[in-house]
Amino acid sequence: MSGHSKWSTIKRKKAVVDAKRGKILTKMLREITIAVKSGGPSPDGNARLKVAIQNAKMNSVPSDKIDSAIKKASGATDTDNYEEITYEGYAPNGVACLIQALTDNKNRTVADVRHALTKHGGSLGSTGSVSYLFEEKGIVRLPKEEATEDELYDIVLEAGADDVSDEDEVWEIYTSPSNFMGVLQALNDKGKNAGGEIQKVPVTTIKVEGDRAVSVMKCLDALEDLDDVQEVISNFDTDDDIE
Repeated sequence: MSGHSKWSTIKRKKAVVDAKRGKILTKMLREITIAVKSGGPSPDGNARLKVAIQNAKMNSVPSDKIDSAIKKASGATDTDNYEEITYEGYAPNGVACLIQALTDNKNRTVADVRHALTKHGGSLGSTGSVSYLFEEKGIVRLPKEEATEDELYDIVLEAGADDVSDEDEVWEIYTSPSNFMGVLQALNDKGKNAGGEIQKVPVTTIKVEGDRAVSVMKCLDALEDLDDVQEVISNFDTDDDIE
């Protein structure tokens, strides 16, 4: 899991200092929209919406924008029609990646994804070409200031967590998909501002170093920057000093 955690950490650091705040907000609100349409506007009865709201709050999305997105998605006048698609492919140097998108135009999105990959030395694959290299896990994230390591272990291990990873500014707690909501709820019940998601993580990682690692990161960045892309998951690992 170290490669996944490493890349998640790089992305979080990038997001904090990055000028693309509006794009992050858009992606968070789009996930809320999909969650409402798939399970209704009440977070009490819609686990996906509950997690989407918590993730938005962790990323400092204003409450009024969250409320507005929920109201719009549940209203009869909403014409947004997003579809969830996962593309599979390779970044440079044999790094496998899953590209998760929400789109209202599949032709545009697949063209954008293919262009970003090929421009940076990667390639778009067919369904099933790399998905077998990943497994589904629950990942709960908690800012370090929310809990000490001892306090965290006391809460999450009893709730069914599998592992805890120290990722600089946050704790990452790994769970089985079935235990994800229980661990998240246990933290929230203690007043902790936790978020996370159930997503694919690599079974094993590929270590890439030096200039080759930089080329991989440029490709993954280009994919992340696409308007329709929500998440890019790869089996990439590299040294801490690669920027």
